[in-house]
Amino acid sequence: MKNNLFHKVDIKPFALALFIVLSMGCGDALKPDLSDTPTSGNLNVSADESFAPLMTAEAETFMALYNNAKINMHYKTETEAINDLLNDSVKVIISGKDITPEQENYFKEKKVRARSVKVAIDALALITGRDNPDSLITMTQIKEIFHGKTTNWNQISSNNKSGDIAVVFDRSGSSNVRYLKEKFLPEGQFPANCFALNSNREVMEYVKNKPNAIGIIGVGWISDSNDTTAMSFLNDIRVMSVKNEESSEYTDYYKPFQAYIALKQYPLTRDVFLINRESRNGLGTGFASFVAGDQGQRLVRLKGLLPATMPVRIVKTGN
Repeated sequence: MKNNLFHKVDIKPFALALFIVLSMGCGDALKPDLSDTPTSGNLNVSADESFAPLMTAEAETFMALYNNAKINMHYKTETEAINDLLNDSVKVIISGKDITPEQENYFKEKKVRARSVKVAIDALALITGRDNPDSLITMTQIKEIFHGKTTNWNQISSNNKSGDIAVVFDRSGSSNVRYLKEKFLPEGQFPANCFALNSNREVMEYVKNKPNAIGIIGVGWISDSNDTTAMSFLNDIRVMSVKNEESSEYTDYYKPFQAYIALKQYPLTRDVFLINRESRNGLGTGFASFVAGDQGQRLVRLKGLLPATMPVRIVKTGN
């Protein structure tokens, strides 16, 4: 998806300098490839597919600014992306989880310093087809669905005749699936009415034709009002509003809009990390500094996610 909202502007010098300082004195066990610079060369990046709309825009904008740079985005599951990083198949990944202590120890043994930076705050969106009359759901109801206690739509609303509930998400090993498992089933397994497809896009295609289905996707797939593909999907699906009745802070139902993520009113949120194991100040460092810097964070905001390093002004209207 092309993003033509930006003109050519230099990266903020202090952001690039920060990454260069952090990188000094670190090294992979293998001899590094010295053919690239922070703004030129060829870089392979593995990213969880849930973050594809954002990271495609980040890569395309970076390459538009720096004509001698080539960022090759490879979208896969979070598990596959992390394995790529550990195996030194790529220098940079985009993940919904930070480096674990076990992974830190692994890198230390390999004499590698992996650097992690939070670049965005994302949310999971619950979607249904337009033919499903329900658009409200509570966190307790979501938990009961994943525990197999709620299996029919008439348990959500007595007037809902959509039948047995089917839950669909992207592939096993994705950041979406891991998040749901940790949030609702830390010790258990998904019930039989939960199904894995191959991508967030497939989830949206499935849900729009199945009135009984709930789809779970990364909000970045539907949050950019300037993205014609995202807006066309919204014509066919309904985004559910979620209520966390276990918290006194959440008294209403909220959709995964940027303002509600910023105010911590929408409960299904997560951090997005860029992890870089590059041993020198090459293209991986330059791309990392761009995503975490001013222009990269503006892209995060325009894509409907919450920037990690840029303040967001929330304007309240009414009483």
